[in-house]
Amino acid sequence: MTDPKPDRAAPLGDLGPGTRQRRQLRFRALDIAWTALFTVLLLWGVTAAVGALRGDTTWAYSVVAGVLLAGALGLRLTLPRRQIRE
Repeated sequence: MTDPKPDRAAPLGDLGPGTRQRRQLRFRALDIAWTALFTVLLLWGVTAAVGALRGDTTWAYSVVAGVLLAGALGLRLTLPRRQIRE
């Protein structure tokens, strides 16, 4: 049997407007994005350094990855974090 009102949206539950989970969702997504960025830069730097030791690539790739990683880490530490009180 089909739903008599198919155009009606289901309730949002915990992520409804004005809920604590909805406010925290943006910060959780930003934390995941920062973690992904650090992981990619770290892996790039390690593989470039290993490649440079083996003679496959130059040290410039690992230096660039290290500078970008340090810059991202410095930016992450200096940005003010919003405190969610409740």
